[in-house]
Amino acid sequence: MEELTSIHNQHVKDWKKLQTKKFRKQTGYYLLDGWHLVNEALQAGVTIHQLIGTSEQLDQHQDLFDHAAEAYAVTEEIMKHITDTVTPQGIAAVVDLPDAHRVPQQPLTGAWLFLDRVQDPGNVGTMVRTADAAGFTGVVVGHRSADLFGPKVVRSMQGSQFHLQLFEGDLRKWIADFKASGAPVYGTQLNPQAKNFRDVHPGKTFVLIMGNEGQGMSDELLAQTTDNLYIPMRGEAESLNVAVSAGILMFQLNQ
Repeated sequence: MEELTSIHNQHVKDWKKLQTKKFRKQTGYYLLDGWHLVNEALQAGVTIHQLIGTSEQLDQHQDLFDHAAEAYAVTEEIMKHITDTVTPQGIAAVVDLPDAHRVPQQPLTGAWLFLDRVQDPGNVGTMVRTADAAGFTGVVVGHRSADLFGPKVVRSMQGSQFHLQLFEGDLRKWIADFKASGAPVYGTQLNPQAKNFRDVHPGKTFVLIMGNEGQGMSDELLAQTTDNLYIPMRGEAESLNVAVSAGILMFQLNQ
């Protein structure tokens, strides 16, 4: 185990740069911050390339050394510097960045969530986590959405990235592929002319698309769907948060 005390150390500089999408893609790694995420990775059998922790945390959990290729004891200052959190738990890990552009398993089956230009990292992470809880197979994030493996999204996913298939790509192509296989594709639209979500019973294989926080789904994608759904509201609120709407729809559709 190597001890590091300076934020100017090259390892520390590299861990800090993993906060950027460019460096994650360049290196093929991303950072897990906190005990819950590290434990989720271990349970999923994910390779830990570098285990990073304060001496206090590492001394209490020396069994973790057996699961890591390298281990580094760092100061609390370094932990704050690399994790982008106000009160880090004193443990982090560098793991492989999944290939979000790989070819998906065929045939395309199960319940899938597509995200069209959803830009808030907290919303993206929450929807991935909810998709996991609702028994979905995978999530596809379209262009101009928050990066799946950015620090805030990773914190919000709470380890659900290890339980789902996650992809980034052109939603037009993904929609066409699912429709070609005979699966229904449901858009979401704040429009009473759309179909009440309670009247839809899709079966085991389908797609649900959630749109941008302010603008909703693009017209181009709305035109591609099998049906577009809305959630009737009894109160006076103009709309629901996109992650809340997604949760309602996912649990209703995937019964």
